[in-house]
Amino acid sequence: MGLPVYRIGMKKADITQLNQNIWSKEFVRGEFSMKGISRPARIRFRGEHTREYPKRSFEIRTRGRTYHFNAQYDDPSMLRNALSFQFFEAIGVPAPAAQHCVLVMNGELLGVYLRLEAVKTSFFRTRAIPARSIFYAVNDNADFSLFDKDNGLLKESLFSGYSLIKGWKKDRQRLEQFVHLLNAKQGNELLSFLQRRINIDNYLRWLCGAVMTGNDDGLRQNYTWYEHKTTGKYGIVPWDYEGTWGRNFYGARTDSNVIEIQGDNQLTGKMLSFRPLRAEYKRLLRSFLTKDFRTAIIMGAARRMHSRITADAGRDPNTKWAMSDFHGELGVIREYTEERREYLIQHLKDL
Repeated sequence: MGLPVYRIGMKKADITQLNQNIWSKEFVRGEFSMKGISRPARIRFRGEHTREYPKRSFEIRTRGRTYHFNAQYDDPSMLRNALSFQFFEAIGVPAPAAQHCVLVMNGELLGVYLRLEAVKTSFFRTRAIPARSIFYAVNDNADFSLFDKDNGLLKESLFSGYSLIKGWKKDRQRLEQFVHLLNAKQGNELLSFLQRRINIDNYLRWLCGAVMTGNDDGLRQNYTWYEHKTTGKYGIVPWDYEGTWGRNFYGARTDSNVIEIQGDNQLTGKMLSFRPLRAEYKRLLRSFLTKDFRTAIIMGAARRMHSRITADAGRDPNTKWAMSDFHGELGVIREYTEERREYLIQHLKDL
């Protein structure tokens, strides 16, 4: 049985408009068909450097729902996002639902895509999480530090690196104040602040997931930050995990030990400076190494996904990878998992 097929219909003039300015955030009108039902839709390209590729990703909005279709052009396996988010769910971190599919535009096959759930209000509503505000971490300045990553100077704004998705000016100001106080407080006052303002369990589980899957890019950006309406605590959701399991977000092979066990951002450093939080992080890592981050578990999930998409991957007209690369990726993921496990087990003593 093949992958589900989704269809986009657009007038020639609208396609031309999209292609004339690939960086535009404006939507054009079109039709979106799923399960045989066609609906009016608004359509645009999405992503950063990937917009310059021949196989582009799309954002489609229809009837109050947002759909993200990732082209996964740099990932020869086309599995890494889906495999990562499945892993995050297994270790207790809310993650976007992911489904491989085939995308067709005006009768032309575009290839295999990954339909990703948008991390917006509906994401949190579905999971019974009352989110007062939602922020996207869009670049490396979302590292919770005071200094700009590009020039090393003090940031002009402590909101640098973020985009407000839901909320008001006061919510943005509250996040800026959080970053300021995180860097101003010390000792027991800082520990109390962290326990009061952060969902510690959620954050440490997310950190385990980022460190285990090897998403160097995801430690300082490519996450969603939200404030819980009832508790007032901040929580975190992973996003964009294509650069994982032994490859970076351009598709190049990476060393399995490129990320240290302690992770990398200002908030993580502050948290792990306290023995009780460091001990809890170590306990979680050990638990996941025993139950979830095992080669047999990871490879079982990877093989099932690989099997489901193989036939349609072979018909993808826009992939930059040979089918031999696609089939060889199971070996890459296995090698990464085995080496990463060995590294983490060896370095637990460093925590």
